[in-house]
Amino acid sequence: MLYKLLLNSCRNLITAFTVLFVISIYSNAHAYIGPGAGFAVMGSFFALFAAFLSALATLLFWPIRFVIRTIRQRRAFSRSRIKKFVIVGLDGLDPILTKKFMDEGKLPNLLKLSEQGSFSSLASTIPPISPVAWSSFQTCSNPGKHNIFDFLTRDLKTYEPKLSSVDIRPSRKTIKMGKYIFPLGKPDIRLLRKGIPFWKILGEHGIFSNVIRVPITFPPEQFNGLQLSAMCVPDLRGSQGTYSFYSSLNGTGSERTGGEIHPVKKNGDTITGELTGPENPFRTDRKILKVPFTICLVDDVSVDLKIDGVSYRLKKKSYTEWIKVGFKAAPGIKVSGICKFLLINAVPEFEMYVSPINIDPEKPALKISHPAVYSTYFSKRIGPFATLGLAEDTWALNEKVLTDDTFLDQSLQIEKEREQMFFDALDKINHGFCICVFDGTDRIQHTFWRHIDKGHPANKRYKKAPDNDPNAIESVYRRMDDVVGKAMDRCDDKNTILMVISDHGFSSFRYGVDLNRWLEENGYLHVIETRRSEKYLSAIDWSKTKAFAIGLAGIFINIKGRESQGIVSSGEEAALLRKEISQKLSALRFSADGERVVENVYNALDVYTGPYKTEAPDLIVGYRPGYRASWDTAIGKVTDRVFHENTKAWSGDHCIDHSFVPGVLFCNRPVNSENPRIIDIGPTVMDMFGISTPKNMDGKPLKIQIH
Repeated sequence: MLYKLLLNSCRNLITAFTVLFVISIYSNAHAYIGPGAGFAVMGSFFALFAAFLSALATLLFWPIRFVIRTIRQRRAFSRSRIKKFVIVGLDGLDPILTKKFMDEGKLPNLLKLSEQGSFSSLASTIPPISPVAWSSFQTCSNPGKHNIFDFLTRDLKTYEPKLSSVDIRPSRKTIKMGKYIFPLGKPDIRLLRKGIPFWKILGEHGIFSNVIRVPITFPPEQFNGLQLSAMCVPDLRGSQGTYSFYSSLNGTGSERTGGEIHPVKKNGDTITGELTGPENPFRTDRKILKVPFTICLVDDVSVDLKIDGVSYRLKKKSYTEWIKVGFKAAPGIKVSGICKFLLINAVPEFEMYVSPINIDPEKPALKISHPAVYSTYFSKRIGPFATLGLAEDTWALNEKVLTDDTFLDQSLQIEKEREQMFFDALDKINHGFCICVFDGTDRIQHTFWRHIDKGHPANKRYKKAPDNDPNAIESVYRRMDDVVGKAMDRCDDKNTILMVISDHGFSSFRYGVDLNRWLEENGYLHVIETRRSEKYLSAIDWSKTKAFAIGLAGIFINIKGRESQGIVSSGEEAALLRKEISQKLSALRFSADGERVVENVYNALDVYTGPYKTEAPDLIVGYRPGYRASWDTAIGKVTDRVFHENTKAWSGDHCIDHSFVPGVLFCNRPVNSENPRIIDIGPTVMDMFGISTPKNMDGKPLKIQIH
């Protein structure tokens, strides 16, 4: 009873303090292959109490902090050449398409921005992959200094793939009470990206920052400002996004790459089912947490859903709003998540999609923002919103659970949430740094590139463009142009710099290259034939394997003393092997027409500097447009051939040589530097605020004409 009273008191206090807390911070500024299920429930109460204590401490010490920050800000802005620096991040915005649409008069605001200031391409990273590029953006350094080289890396002991950016482990100390286990500490959540984000340096000099949904910011770090995390924030199940599909059709199976298929039976006009949550870490048997639901047929196009004691009307092909669900883990312990339901068919067969269960931003199971109550603030301000790092469900589209139209609807809803967050932040900051990254440009180009590449193999499987928007890529560019226009209206004074940047461009992805099959055919990798169909490199005979591939970036050498079953000596033997594989792979041709497949093969020891360069793939493959590491290569499965037609909706990509896919740079002031790079943006921001670039950073300030 005492526990429940304390919990309710904490919740009420957080609700009451949240808006006041965030406003007080703004006043000082003058105005998301999973890491493991089961973590969420353990973290929920620690996150709750952390949020409460954070809010309480802020209120108690606000007068003192206000005086200190005011003094620091006066000193900081006495050196500054501007009052505010704003960046609109448009993930994947391509310079060639941008120029084409501008020339056609379809992007009037970006055109105006280029005429007012400047427009150029922006050099990305090697490889030009989002987690790598945005990590370099934050730290102003090459990947050898921040330790992110791909979405995935390999476990040195087991060779299994794992997330490269975050490691989540349960609390080590527990107490057992019958069938329950209670943690005595919070989960161990580690950001594997190294280096210091430039906004932390801004904060050390008294410059406040608001950082919204910049990739590879989970878990959030402490600094002088506000932050909402993005890429690699997991769902409530601890994965990077697991949808559920309920169907009364026979033979639906039980699992797919990005989700789970749940067969259900109709009993007259009623269907019952269960929503699957995480493992229960409070129980010794690790029982999966579930919430039952009931569906009642209303008519041919609508049903009533009852879940967690609340009823909702579902209309065919229309998403619900975010629905809160609570998973009971132990007496008095419940963890909250949010998800959306989509009725696909009511009759004659029932089909329903449920989005991945997102961490509830109002009552987060894990800390997804800095401070912890910032996500609660947004939930009160704009309502529930997507917290999953990769929120757009591309795998549900790949597997035809979602159609082009329903995927677009989902993406648009997420886009609107992001826009509300950005302008809420921008309207409250009169001094300091503000950035928001929009993902829609990346996700929609990934999934709809087939519409602008008429010869793409995916067009054999997907026959037409979406009914709602036959020009999805052009439309997302236009919508982002509108966002830029609104930002320009708010940044029209002489003391504000506005930049629009992207981390990379885009190209077609027609064929996947099975690097492991190529290594096998060339004698560098050996497969246990009876296990060939297995994933996660489990089919490899390590006693005979010299090199292997995992993820999207490149190839690892099986080095003695580094990998657990390494057979290649470091030093000369490894160096000769790198050179030999590079030369052979550079000569790879597409068997159908003899076209070159690879533009460059980079030796990590040559292209990276810094203490983490040996953690990179030993060789990074820079493909030519049209090619990319195959889907099977990414998860460590060896197939029977090197080339595979890509017939998935995910038809565009940027995991190719960086020379083909630079990003974009717009600025409302002329930029007088040649060949700007993404690592130069942070030093430019610091320079505008009168802060010197730290010597360990690789980026250099761009020359911006202020007056």
